[in-house]
Amino acid sequence: MRLLLISNSTNPGENYLAHAKNQIKDFLGEKKQQPVFIPYAAVTFSFAEYEKKVNEAFADIGHHVIGIHRFDHPAEAIENADAIVVGGGNTWHLVKMLQDNKLIEAIRKKAKEGTPYIGWSAGANIACPTLKTTNDMPIVEPAKFETLSLIPFQINPHYTDEHPTNFSGETREVRINEFIEVNRNVFVVGLREGTMLLREDNALTLIGNRNARIFKYGESPRELSYEDDFTFLLSESE
Repeated sequence: MRLLLISNSTNPGENYLAHAKNQIKDFLGEKKQQPVFIPYAAVTFSFAEYEKKVNEAFADIGHHVIGIHRFDHPAEAIENADAIVVGGGNTWHLVKMLQDNKLIEAIRKKAKEGTPYIGWSAGANIACPTLKTTNDMPIVEPAKFETLSLIPFQINPHYTDEHPTNFSGETREVRINEFIEVNRNVFVVGLREGTMLLREDNALTLIGNRNARIFKYGESPRELSYEDDFTFLLSESE
């Protein structure tokens, strides 16, 4: 499997996907490809607008996506795809549309056969076994929470340590601790903005200059950097 799982699409003061362009280019390779793009996480703007936005970013690296909404037979488009790109937005909306279009198994099969998979934010979240560690409001109700299971652990994109003054709500760490309390065998990776995980077969590495925070029931959270080995996360359930 080849996966590039990106926490976020935009860093403050930068253009869309600017921080990830070089990694996306290296991941896709020099050969010009036209990945199938899945814009289903978009809610307040059209799929065509989303496709255009991604293509404006991808133009700098010599690639061009085509939105799956343009195909009469979406599953067939996935079957023939050179690469799969899944954009961020609302994870619940994304998962429901993937289920409605019967694409979960199609994407899983292609990715497990080695087709490159790129996802940011919600697109990274659905590479996990479930969507349970999303930050998004459940604006729609999918048939089930299970997602692609391309990795055996959970990601929390946009992970932040922030606890604003005069804010009495739960922090992100508190929410993740609730998850591991009732999902005791599952690791959660708090993936901070500006970072991404790269899976090349059975190797897993962190890209970016910020640490990832690793959660597991019964263990103190760990801070790991790009210099550390993340491969242990792949062996837990596979």
